[in-house]
Amino acid sequence: MRTKNVMYFTQDEENLANLLIRTGVKRNVARVLIYLAHNPEATSREIERGTDLRQPEVSLAMAALTEQKWVENREIKAENKGRPVKIYRLSYPFGEIVDAIEREKREEANTQLSLIQQIRNYIQ
Repeated sequence: MRTKNVMYFTQDEENLANLLIRTGVKRNVARVLIYLAHNPEATSREIERGTDLRQPEVSLAMAALTEQKWVENREIKAENKGRPVKIYRLSYPFGEIVDAIEREKREEANTQLSLIQQIRNYIQ
């Protein structure tokens, strides 16, 4: 039997994930994002273990991150016969991803403020 180190969230990483969640990032996406921000590359299985998420949750989070183009993957042959193993990594530095989240939230806030101003124009 082989031994392999399994990474788990520190309290700071938990806090960072919670901050992302509070900004509106989905829980599973936030956890995977933080995990990949602290690990240059990881397999789906490593992400499952490190984030304490189930395989379907990791798959959905990866789909969301891939749609945003924040994650990329490559395949390597499995040690045994079977499917190739996907190795995931962030497409951009974590800081740039946070910048993208900030831009999105600013646009949302500006849109909401514009709608409120339009409402005020009707009641004056």
